[in-house]
Amino acid sequence: MKTHQEARPAPGILKKTGEKSPSRASGQIFMEFEIVEFNEEDREGLISLWRSCELTVPRNEPGRDIDRNLADPAGRIFLLKKGHLVAGSVMVGYDGHRGWVYYLSVHPDYRNQNLGRALMIHSEDYLKTLGCPKLNLMVRSHNYSALGFYDRVGYQKDDVVVMSKRLVSDHRQ
Repeated sequence: MKTHQEARPAPGILKKTGEKSPSRASGQIFMEFEIVEFNEEDREGLISLWRSCELTVPRNEPGRDIDRNLADPAGRIFLLKKGHLVAGSVMVGYDGHRGWVYYLSVHPDYRNQNLGRALMIHSEDYLKTLGCPKLNLMVRSHNYSALGFYDRVGYQKDDVVVMSKRLVSDHRQ
């Protein structure tokens, strides 16, 4: 796997372009993935990915979430691409106190190949370059597969309650 900002090597996780990678669906196939920063031509593919991964909810319009992230100087959206296909993503932000990850996703056809782990490593490395001391993320309490994933990649539950208040409606009038 190639990255535009090389992530730290992790044994058995990052694949270089052209390496063979097993696919549970079709046996041994060649997969070429790279992690790149979001470009506007990827918007439709990114939103489609989020929908296929069931990350969108009616109260959050995904295009506006993209725009808000891009307006933040520290905000980044990293894409896992195979050619022109957007196969995964992660939205990263840093408020000067904590880093945040949103919309971590890998298309269902490409899961269980450590690609989500690679996106998280890439995000962590990016945040370290900003001097970020801690990374937070939120997971819906019923999303057991995501909770298990984050546990496996070294995240732990903090004894906090997340509270929120909607300041701007994303519903289109």
